[in-house]
Amino acid sequence: MRFTRVLGAALLTLGLSVAPAAADSSPSPSASSDGDAPTSAGTSFRTATEFEQGQRATASGSTGDFLYWSFPADAGQRPTVEATVKLPGTHAAQTWQVDVYDGLRRRQACQYGAQSRTAAAGATSVELACVLRTVRAWSEPWANDPLPGTYYVRLTGVDLATADLGQPVEASVEVNSKDIGGAAAVDGSLAKPLVPGISMKTETDASEEDSSASAVLSSIEPEDGWAGGWWSDRWVWTAVGGVLAALAGVGGYTLTRGTGRPGRVPPGA
Repeated sequence: MRFTRVLGAALLTLGLSVAPAAADSSPSPSASSDGDAPTSAGTSFRTATEFEQGQRATASGSTGDFLYWSFPADAGQRPTVEATVKLPGTHAAQTWQVDVYDGLRRRQACQYGAQSRTAAAGATSVELACVLRTVRAWSEPWANDPLPGTYYVRLTGVDLATADLGQPVEASVEVNSKDIGGAAAVDGSLAKPLVPGISMKTETDASEEDSSASAVLSSIEPEDGWAGGWWSDRWVWTAVGGVLAALAGVGGYTLTRGTGRPGRVPPGA
């Protein structure tokens, strides 16, 4: 009975201490209000308009244009990209597509979602979605895993009728991420996130004569900064497993050791 009470108290304490870590699996909050969201889009990777996760970026364009935005994504996040295109009043059937590229400009496949959708003739809008794989802190050179850094969103129409080219459209893009946590942790991390200009950045010396100009880096990053890569809630669950294993060992010994030394056998018995 004493062991049962001790084991129950230990499990209750562990449950209270682990509860905050389990809460981390909820979707991350908006980084900032829509009041600061951009109202334009770039026309290439180099001119992609930056916006934060949680913002709704908008832009005006023409049917046939390529619209580019960029946003930051850190290790352990699973981003969901949602795009809406408001179509002109009169048009033929149109197919719109949203593509997502990582910091190395590698196209990242969507786990699920309507990445490409055809709007019927006369439809007022079309909605697209792309749920990416979880961003990893580190990956093998041959792998195509999503890595921490800047991600690019490209929105465009495909298979358009010639008569529809150049008609005005209104587009909006929003990105939100779910924090996966230790389930996606790996043993390793990138030295630097994959953001524009990171490979060209140089340290500035204290002397003005020897100082070198630093490359202009992307101005966007996660709200809490880039993750260090070594800590995750996997450490918590590893510690909990070790404690439970120790308690199980003590309990097994208590149950199997018996009542102590055997009683004395009377002489001649």
